[in-house]
Amino acid sequence: MAIYRPEENRKFITTESTGKSGQRGESRVWSAVKIAFADRECIAYWRYPIFSQVGKTRKEPDILIADFELGLIVIEVKSVRIDQIVAINGHRWEFCNFYTSDASPYAQAENQLFALLGYCDREPLLRRKVNGRVIIALPLITEKQWREKGFHLLPSCPPIIFKEDLFKLSSPPSHLVESAGSMIPPFPARERGLAIIIPQTTPIIKGENLNEEQWKLLLSVLSGTPVFRQSSSRIIPQLQFPEVVSPIPESRTSILAKARQQLSEFDIQQERIGKQIPPGAQRIRGIAGSGKTVLLCQKAANMHLKHPEWDIALVFFSRSLYDPITQQLDKWLRRFSSGEIKFDRTNQKLRVLHAWGGKNQPGLYSVICSAAGVLPLTVYDTDSKQPNASLAEACTLLLQTVEIPQIFDAILIDEGQDLIVDEELKFEGKQPFYWLTYQSLRPVELEHPEQRRLIWAYDEAQSLESLHMPTAGELFGDELALMVTGEYADGIKKTEILQRCYRTPTPILTVAHAIGMGLLRPGGMLSGITRSEDWKALGYEVKGRFSPGRQITLKCASDRSGNIIPQLWEKPVLEFDIYDDRQSELTALAHNIIYNLKCDRLKPSREILVIVLGCFGEAIELEIEVAEFLMSQGIDIFIPGTSNCNILTPYLEYSNPNKFWCEGGVTVSRIHRAKGNEADMVYLVGLDNIAENERNVKLRNQLFIALTRTRGWLKLSGIGNYPMYEEIRSAIASGDTFNFTFNRPQKRAISVTNAGELLNLYAAGTRNFQNADWRGIHLAYANLQDANCIGTQLNNADLRNTQLDGIKLVIADLSNADLSNASLRKAKMMGAILRNANLSYSDLSRADLSDADLRNANLVGAKLVGANLSGVDLRGADLTGADIAGAEFSDVNWMGTRMPDGKIYGYGN
Repeated sequence: MAIYRPEENRKFITTESTGKSGQRGESRVWSAVKIAFADRECIAYWRYPIFSQVGKTRKEPDILIADFELGLIVIEVKSVRIDQIVAINGHRWEFCNFYTSDASPYAQAENQLFALLGYCDREPLLRRKVNGRVIIALPLITEKQWREKGFHLLPSCPPIIFKEDLFKLSSPPSHLVESAGSMIPPFPARERGLAIIIPQTTPIIKGENLNEEQWKLLLSVLSGTPVFRQSSSRIIPQLQFPEVVSPIPESRTSILAKARQQLSEFDIQQERIGKQIPPGAQRIRGIAGSGKTVLLCQKAANMHLKHPEWDIALVFFSRSLYDPITQQLDKWLRRFSSGEIKFDRTNQKLRVLHAWGGKNQPGLYSVICSAAGVLPLTVYDTDSKQPNASLAEACTLLLQTVEIPQIFDAILIDEGQDLIVDEELKFEGKQPFYWLTYQSLRPVELEHPEQRRLIWAYDEAQSLESLHMPTAGELFGDELALMVTGEYADGIKKTEILQRCYRTPTPILTVAHAIGMGLLRPGGMLSGITRSEDWKALGYEVKGRFSPGRQITLKCASDRSGNIIPQLWEKPVLEFDIYDDRQSELTALAHNIIYNLKCDRLKPSREILVIVLGCFGEAIELEIEVAEFLMSQGIDIFIPGTSNCNILTPYLEYSNPNKFWCEGGVTVSRIHRAKGNEADMVYLVGLDNIAENERNVKLRNQLFIALTRTRGWLKLSGIGNYPMYEEIRSAIASGDTFNFTFNRPQKRAISVTNAGELLNLYAAGTRNFQNADWRGIHLAYANLQDANCIGTQLNNADLRNTQLDGIKLVIADLSNADLSNASLRKAKMMGAILRNANLSYSDLSRADLSDADLRNANLVGAKLVGANLSGVDLRGADLTGADIAGAEFSDVNWMGTRMPDGKIYGYGN
């Protein structure tokens, strides 16, 4: 029997685990849907988040299917026995001994379908074009029982999927049948079954056959993309310049209008992440502009509507993120509730919190202090007097002095790299803020107190404080080191890696990577990624091996960016200019901004952004200098943290720490404030402040963050003459392809995959990886000698040419793994599952494989000298050319095995 594997069927999105008590019937229906629609062009959701009012509660559809041929299908599941249905009057069903006394399942499902079709009708291409069906599933009732009650004679009898229909396949797919703890046994084809019942159900809304463009738009509607597509109608502010020039046909405004009407391609990974609620911790890694903040806001809104009783906090470090995050939350709440629910700042169940908090605005730390009955500290009460380090000090003191109250059900952290501190500020080897956050969470299940719903998103390359993004073990301690490896039931991943950038144009993003890491630096890279798999995870194609002195070629894959401005704009989107002095640099800046306002017709606020570069003191000075010069040229400016335009210092009544934009003013900001914000036209001023100390990785990180703030165009400028300028010119000239000689990073190595993190842990001395979930991991050519991998899940793993001598793989699952040419001498593999594994030409000399399952394994040319294979199941295995001298083969099942001489056991021997 073939196995249904979630990773092969990501189009079936389980938004929340189906393993809860009382959901066995629902799980059966969901499993049957996955089987029936496995080979169809569709996407299906278990509990899609569109909430309709049902009495005093809100309810989402149990199952939603969007099918290219069939349109939208809502299936409402009622796991009720026939004896629990007392009566059916119209659409109203009455129950006894059930969780509710009555319900209107068909009317409820209709309302949910109409809400979705309403979103479709907002798009001219889809208006009245999408078919809509509603079906009731009764997984505990047979058709015979239904008819015996006479319910089939009722005028209001809806289309129904009965118990027996769940086990009938009209045309069994090529794979499938086990899913999330429930097994669907194979039955011969009959006249009924989901693949027949659903298409034959008469649509309650009759549409048309969709074409490819309409299908793509329908998927975008389901993902919520049109909610965030900006309108092309814009209010242009009255300018104070004497000449008003009409926008030219190919101005930046006209290009933006075209780009904003372009729907992003449907991204199945983002759809999963945004709509799934994990039953525990989850880590989201993503490059700049990959949509991490949007996904966290969507996830938080989804949680709140599904579980309004939960205490949820969405947390961040930069106060300038308050407004964008609350705006995103509001959009998603309205989207999922058909416009009935909006974000309410007074609602204590869904809170947007700064990590620390201020005098008049609570933060996560101050809220926990209040719950613990402790007066919170301020920055000025700590030794370091610096926001990031001071927060760590405050969290450490709180952890040392009180028992942390469990007051939250879910916490989501955005820009998680901003909350990391270096070794000297850790609490008992853990990151103080993360450990405090974890301690403040209630367990998801009382029987598993370590399992808590903490979700954090980050990008190592955007760290301004620490050069190291810790593993889960470094965040929460060794006992929780594996908390975000593998996946939960129903295919919900514990770690997600976002590979596509939807904000920054590719030509700018690639330069940001090259400069941030120093790939083309004459003295060699300073920091960066050192494994092919990690580069591929960021969307690059790789040629060459990462060995010192070897030539490497990186090419940014063409399908990794959702930004189309470089295709619409005929000139470069990135410009780099050097000036003799600051006056010349600022004169050019003012001239360009005036052109943007007069000719491009860009809005000064939110469409134009000036970022000044440099360390803290020099950046403050340059920020004031730039602001004063622009004001002298008649350009209104806004400095984040002030209360209004043209205020240079945020003193007392002139301050607003949350404010980053001000209508009518061009924002001039340092990088710490600019993090998390973006604009169409970005200017980076003062590159010389970085170039004069180009070996400083934190300064290069600053430049990387600044480069990735743009949605369209960027101008980079500085003064003087520094070697780094030539490095930047080379990076720009390289386009999407970089050629360089690899040398180990001088400052830090970055990993963005589970494999990279594992190898870094191993290199640091960690050897215990017992019970880790590494399904599908890529570890070709890696060295894991003597590691403890007892009980580890490594099915479908790529372990080609790995060095695994002495490894402990007792009862580990290596089914379908590729171990060709691996060295496994003296490995302990007792009871290991190696079904369908590729062990060709591997060295298993003196390995202990007793009681292992090697059915259908490929052992061609393998070296099994002195190995212990007693009790092994070798049915169907291929040992052609294997060296089995001195091996122990007592109590082996040889049936169908191809022996070393090529003969098949059981056929004539």
